[in-house]
Amino acid sequence: MTPSPLSEAAAAPARYAVFGNPIAHSRSPDIHAAFAAATGQVIEYTRLAAPLDGFTDAIADFAAQGGQGCNVTVPFKFEAYGLGARVTDRARLAGAANALMRTTEGWLADNTDGAGLMRDLQINAGWPVAGRRVLLIGAGGAAAGVLGPLLGCQPAELVLANRSPDKARALAATHQSWADACGVVLSVCDLTQPGLAFDLVINASASSLGGAAAPVPAEVLGPNSHAVDLMYGPAAQRFLDWAAAHGAKVRDGLGMLVEQAAESFALWRGVRPDTAPVLQALRDQLAAEAVKPDPAKAAP
Repeated sequence: MTPSPLSEAAAAPARYAVFGNPIAHSRSPDIHAAFAAATGQVIEYTRLAAPLDGFTDAIADFAAQGGQGCNVTVPFKFEAYGLGARVTDRARLAGAANALMRTTEGWLADNTDGAGLMRDLQINAGWPVAGRRVLLIGAGGAAAGVLGPLLGCQPAELVLANRSPDKARALAATHQSWADACGVVLSVCDLTQPGLAFDLVINASASSLGGAAAPVPAEVLGPNSHAVDLMYGPAAQRFLDWAAAHGAKVRDGLGMLVEQAAESFALWRGVRPDTAPVLQALRDQLAAEAVKPDPAKAAP
């Protein structure tokens, strides 16, 4: 049974945050503010940058100041898992956590990334995973969070491709029993020869953060392929443009961001908000920002 959150003073908003480094770009405060308004919850949700060598201390300070829960993003998801006095089954399978909830027993560590991605792909986008051939690129915290739920949707085959095959093999090994139980053929390769014409290609690598070229050859895409980058906005655009240019239907990670946030919100507050209006508002906001004139380029 999931532990109950600590009781909170009725007059004060419950404190939540998102931790990362970098973190200034995060849309999570806007998302959770919209969820709170729609569900009548009184919360405060902020961005908090943790030093690369100081995540544990930052979380301790947050708790000391009354923090009741937080989301965790790059590069702290593995450290967040280690802070859990208790962990959910999906966090245990991933070995990583993107959501912490303060309880009387300490932090409860959860991972809502995979559930968020599956809901966005299968419900919002209408892209079923069952019976498909899937290529998952990357073996870090993002890939660890989505691999278990991906396998749970029973694709016919899932190939895990990473620059370091040893790291991919280690991640696959922790999921092999689950893959077998789900009837999925799980294999590992490097980035040079992952295979041909997958039904679904998911970029969970850090390549988009650095604006790098597509990490895999174009042969992974076929005429009916779908391609997803777990980043969103400008960071995802290069990969999405590349995939679209090779005939794939594309989707960024904004829907996953909103859906995993809803999973976190439900964990903390006991109510799952409607995600559709929040996702649409964010898409409209990003579209408006994309066409906004750059003041630095304006005529004097």
